Amino acid sequence: MAIKDLVLYPDDVLRVQCRPVEEITDDVRALVKDMIDTMYDAPGIGLAAPQIGSDLRICVIDTSAPDDPDNLWVLINPEIIQKEGKIVWEEGCLSIPGVFHDVKRAESVTVRAPDVNGATYELAASGLEAVCLPHALDPLT
Repeated sequence: MAIKDLVLYPDDVLRVQCRPVEEITDDVRALVKDMIDTMYDAPGIGLAAPQIGSDLRICVIDTSAPDDPDNLWVLINPEIIQKEGKIVWEEGCLSIPGVFHDVKRAESVTVRAPDVNGATYELAASGLEAVCLPHALDPLT
């Protein structure tokens, strides 16, 4: 697919309320592939569709470490269904290069979303994934 240009803050597309994906089509799958390629190229561990100019409720994350490869998650119309605890984590954003801030997030989260094949799944996460998931969902709302 293609590596897309990142939309940078303060572009208005980063503040638009995203539309739900009504049907998972080949165009949606192509957008997801572009998002994945762009995220890895940046390099980053999460990317929301508005960060490449789309107003669809889609994000991708991959918090893989060298000892735990291939932890890629595609989330379409994601919703956080559970949060527990508190953690402070230094976060950065591909749309605001070079800026990092401590942000308070839930220590663990559970997210529900369909994947690119339409199968709904739940992802229970803690640590870095629990920080990355809501961070990637922030631009979608």
